[in-house]
Amino acid sequence: MPPKIAEVIEHDICAACGACEAVCPIGAVTVKKAAEIRDPNDLSLYEKGAGYLVCEGCLTCSRVCPLVDGFVENELANVRKFFAARSKENAGSQDGGVTSGILKSLFKQGKIDCAIGITRNEKWEPKVVLLTNAEDVERTRGTKYTSDPVVAALREAFEKYDRIAVVGVPCQAHSARLIRENISEKIVLIIGLLCMESFHRDVMLEKIIPEIMKVKIEDVRKMEFTKGKFWVYTSDGEVHSVPIKDVAKYARNPCHHCCDYTSVFADISVGSVGAPDGWNSVFIRTEIGEEYFDMVREEMEIMEDPKPGLELVRKLIDTKRKNNAEHFKEVCKEFSFETGIRSETV
Repeated sequence: MPPKIAEVIEHDICAACGACEAVCPIGAVTVKKAAEIRDPNDLSLYEKGAGYLVCEGCLTCSRVCPLVDGFVENELANVRKFFAARSKENAGSQDGGVTSGILKSLFKQGKIDCAIGITRNEKWEPKVVLLTNAEDVERTRGTKYTSDPVVAALREAFEKYDRIAVVGVPCQAHSARLIRENISEKIVLIIGLLCMESFHRDVMLEKIIPEIMKVKIEDVRKMEFTKGKFWVYTSDGEVHSVPIKDVAKYARNPCHHCCDYTSVFADISVGSVGAPDGWNSVFIRTEIGEEYFDMVREEMEIMEDPKPGLELVRKLIDTKRKNNAEHFKEVCKEFSFETGIRSETV
């Protein structure tokens, strides 16, 4: 029997989070724009003798796939605490620098020995990397808005490190949680980012930036989605913006089926929505998240009752659900297994 992720791939809703590549015991799965399984029935894999790295049907991948697991109806039900925060050292950060601040402090305290992050070069080409000290964290500041299989890096991390932090968008936080619960307890902290959608790197770098924003990618210093627009800031001090609807249609197809805006499966979720400019909104979701944030609290400024607060967060959750829930439910009807949007609390 083929793994359930085969159907996820077939219906083009694979989030390309990288979890299946991270956990496959024989390396039969690779993730690019979507997961790819080396099929044992593909005779071309046997041309030189025994099949190499082909799927043996162990179904480990199906236990960590966020689309197989499905979504939850109320993604704020597990929020223990909500507040705004900013790192006391936030120069160069997207907003309040909370995610970078958490990682840097935990490295300095010796609480983690590895974190999964994304760097970029001057052409905004992203690269998934293993961070091993506070200085490494500086290279990952800022949001890229392109999709890469972040969780796949856990394959190498599990071989080398014992206390790993994962930072990712909702699908990546979800699969990291499933890996921690089913495969390895080496993941000690999951920081989830708020996310409406993401883009394939070639679409962002070759279509959206040069053709829609009409700027050179080398001149871009910062990108952000806020206040109903996509904004690009360039090195000459200019600010360019277009309505989000002008670029949203170019988002990856799996993003149009996603029903998680706030990374409900994370220990700590971090975004900008709901907080004033220059601050991050912070959602403490688990006992683990509470414990680890308390370790770094002295490195943060805290705003207990930020505005516009959870009211705006709820509006954006509803917007994402309105756009995507029916798409996901329709695909679920095609699956041979049960998944969907469930009412339980994570």
